[in-house]
This record gives sequence, C-alpha cells and structure tokens, in this order.
Amino acid sequence: LLGNAHVIKSRAEAPGLSLEGIEIVNPREHSERERRERYARLLVEKSGRKGFAYRDTYEKMYGRNWFGCMMVETGDADAFIAGTYANNNSIPEIAKDIIGIRPGFNTFATLHIINTKRGVMFMADTMINKQIDKQTLIDITRLTKGAVEYYSFDPVIAMLSYSNFGSDNTQGVGAPAMISEAVAELHELYPDLCVDGEMQIDIALNKEKRDRIYPFNKLSGKDVNTLIFPSLNAASAAYEAYLNMGYGESIGPIQIGLNKPVHFISVEAPAREIFNLATIASIDAAISMKAGTCRLDKEVTE
Repeated sequence: LLGNAHVIKSRAEAPGLSLEGIEIVNPREHSERERRERYARLLVEKSGRKGFAYRDTYEKMYGRNWFGCMMVETGDADAFIAGTYANNNSIPEIAKDIIGIRPGFNTFATLHIINTKRGVMFMADTMINKQIDKQTLIDITRLTKGAVEYYSFDPVIAMLSYSNFGSDNTQGVGAPAMISEAVAELHELYPDLCVDGEMQIDIALNKEKRDRIYPFNKLSGKDVNTLIFPSLNAASAAYEAYLNMGYGESIGPIQIGLNKPVHFISVEAPAREIFNLATIASIDAAISMKAGTCRLDKEVTE
C-alpha cells in the first residue's frame, strides 16, 4: 500500500482489518529518498526531451501516482492500481508518460465487463479518450478485441451511434460518418474481425431486428457481446445508467493498451469493485511476466 502508514493503520483499525503481511510504502518518507532519486534519474534519461528536468521530476516522486508507476516501470512492483477523482484525469497521463503506449497503437483505453441477464457484455472506451477520431476508434476496437479474446469470448463487436449504416452522414469527431469510415477500414485491414456499424444500440442488441432490416450486416445471426462507443460521454452514461438501474454488476475500468499493468479506479468505488480490479491486475501481471508482454490487449494478428 502506498501512503502514510499512520493514516492507513488508523483506517484499518476501525473495521478491524489486519495489515499483517502488508508492506506500507510512504513515497514522502526520508527512507525513500534514494528511490525517489533513482526514479527521477531514470525518468529523465527516458523522457528528458519531453520536458522532464531532474529537479521537477524528483519533486513529482513525492506523489503516490508518479512513485507507483515508477515502481512498476522499474520492476519494484508488478502492477499498480491508482485512485482517481471524477474531475481529475492526471493519472492516465502520468501512466502514459512513464509506462508508455504499446507499439502499434496511438492510444490506450479502458473497458468495463458487465455481467447481465443476457450474458457478459464488454464496453469501451469508458474512461480515457475524451476526443475520439477515426484512428482512435480503430485502436480502441483492436485493443478491445484482444481483451475480449483474453477472457475466452469470441468478440462480436457493434460500433454504436444514433444512426444505422449510413442513415445519417454527418461529418466530424464522433459523428456517424466517422464511425462508418472506421468500420470500413477495419473491414479492409482485418477482414476476419467480427465488427459492424454504425448502429443504434437497439439494433446492436436485437439480432432478429438487425438481421431483418439490415440483412447485409457482418454480425448476422450473432449476439453482440462488445459495444464500442463513439465518445466518452456516451460510454460513461451508458454503463453508469445500466449499473445504477440494477441491471448488472461490473468489473473495471480495465486498462488496455499500456506496456505494463497500471489500472485506475474511482476513490469512491466500493470494496468489491476494488477487489475485482485487483484480481484482474494480478492476472495481468502474472501473464505479463510469463509471456513477456501483456495479453489483455494483444494485437489483432489475422
């Protein structure tokens, strides 16, 4: 655990939790000076031409998020889970600067796994990309495809919008025409990828209706289990509404696309959600160490 040992112990005492066997590291303690210095030097060596001067970088190492990401980057830790606030998106940027985005991608993303009455659903991107252009949408789809396969599901992917298969040709970021162009490029580059759109969510989830009205769709006869949203607003609103109306239970946000296991979760998340994400992070780290890379977001290779 990263933080002030006195505060952590006092919070554990109230519900009667044991901290036996748990190491507490306070990045601000004098005892961590050598590690702060080492982390700062390493980051400056790696990213000095991105504006990381030593003195400022050393000061950053007093922060838990900077220190925690550097623990993972240097191998002092296998995975890191950071708490986030609704109005603060700094930790994903810190993770991107320190851990880096996987080769072959221009962005990273997060997904939620929703356990519903109709089965397991995957939703992306639910946290990271505020502005989604065509290339970002393609990257999110590729990353999500790999994650869904990791969990032993065959991804059947719907690219969502307010229109269906070109019924609205509005141009712009997140607009139907952009989504349609992304789908066309995915079909061309990855012909075996089961993805189609753009489509409304009722068309995506009702295969009988979808196949009757749009018989040419590439998902014909299949139940969609993966939803790719055109914007962060849409994704966040959808999964939050779903959960708060009691339709399912979620795991996430699960980070996909960074070089090492760093995950983010709201500081207001209940213990069960933190536990679920910690389990995912542990599996992520174990697979990464065994295979030499993270399989949660493996590349589309077909």
